[in-house]
Amino acid sequence: MKAIERNSGAAEARCLSAHELATLMVLLQAPVDVMAETPDVAALREAGLAQVVDAGQGKVSFAITEQGNAVLRVLGAR
Repeated sequence: MKAIERNSGAAEARCLSAHELATLMVLLQAPVDVMAETPDVAALREAGLAQVVDAGQGKVSFAITEQGNAVLRVLGAR
């Protein structure tokens, strides 16, 4: 049986908390104002699942990234 080699340079998988998953689903419905940044939103940004986007008229908000959409598809939420 051949051993599967692990790429040591690859980032380790991270589990999302229930609050982070719920926040990701809230972001699915509509971008959230930057002023509403919570620790959960910050964790999603750090994980690359959410990003800051220009909402127009000088306002910025948080929205889901393509990677965040992929997580939601795996969960069946998309």
